[in-house]
Amino acid sequence: MSLVIVGTVAFDAIETPFGKTDKIVGGAATFAGLAASYLYNKVKLVSVIGEDFGDDNLDILRSKGIDVEGVEIVKGGKSFFWSGKYHNDMNSRDTLVTELNVLADFDPKLPDSYQDCKYLLLGNLTPQVQIATLDRLQHKPKLVVLDTMNFWMDVALEDLKEVLKKVDVLTINDAEARQLSGEYSLVKAAQIILEMGPKYLIIKKGEHGALLFGEGQIFSAPALPLADVFDPTGAGDTFAGGFIGYLAKVKSINFNNMKNAVIYGSALASFCVEKFGTEQLQQLSPTDIGQRIQQFITLSRFELIDEK
Repeated sequence: MSLVIVGTVAFDAIETPFGKTDKIVGGAATFAGLAASYLYNKVKLVSVIGEDFGDDNLDILRSKGIDVEGVEIVKGGKSFFWSGKYHNDMNSRDTLVTELNVLADFDPKLPDSYQDCKYLLLGNLTPQVQIATLDRLQHKPKLVVLDTMNFWMDVALEDLKEVLKKVDVLTINDAEARQLSGEYSLVKAAQIILEMGPKYLIIKKGEHGALLFGEGQIFSAPALPLADVFDPTGAGDTFAGGFIGYLAKVKSINFNNMKNAVIYGSALASFCVEKFGTEQLQQLSPTDIGQRIQQFITLSRFELIDEK
């Protein structure tokens, strides 16, 4: 039973108040795949890259046991490239360069070995690509998680609504939840979005944690206060990878496991932001992750004590 992740494998160049990088490995599927690989051992990627990406960079993924058979390599092509500069608050950024390159004609190809997909993460791509992926699977996965963004709400809203009818979990940020629903209250927004199709909704709030809605319940997960945040790039994708990776590991979909999955996703995302790009995600140990999970538990645990 494999976990298939569809998204970008790319190059990034990043500038933050803490420094800047040249081209480094990035992309939504890269971050999500690395995160998921710490929790589940049958992670498979679907993406497209150019010859410039290089086998040595693919080895970063292979070294974590990630199957890259579904990553198409376009001969003579150039990989997707994004460059951005973060402001001092690290919550806002300016996009400096976006080069779609081979991503402009991305048509997801699912090898036969991917047809055992039980867990599917549809990364932030065009709704048409997300629908095509679902159509090319011979059997509906046990769990489908969808990530999207405000851009697709602006230019492909009707297609996005069609995808929402086919997924189990939607993950978006608070501004996107308000845009998609037309409601400012996140509770009201969640009610409207859940009526569009998903069984569960995760609203990410950056440094303020995340909200999980589903089964008539709400769970609020904290964000771990960090002394240093070097690079927020890929944190949301890392969260999604950790989230679905945990659910694939436990093999049971219910609200309580969803709550645990949100914490695991948050924990892995907290590692991601501590260094540039995927650097931190490449070198974690089970002990590192266990200790970080315990920090989240300690952060949110309390008892009501009546003092007399």
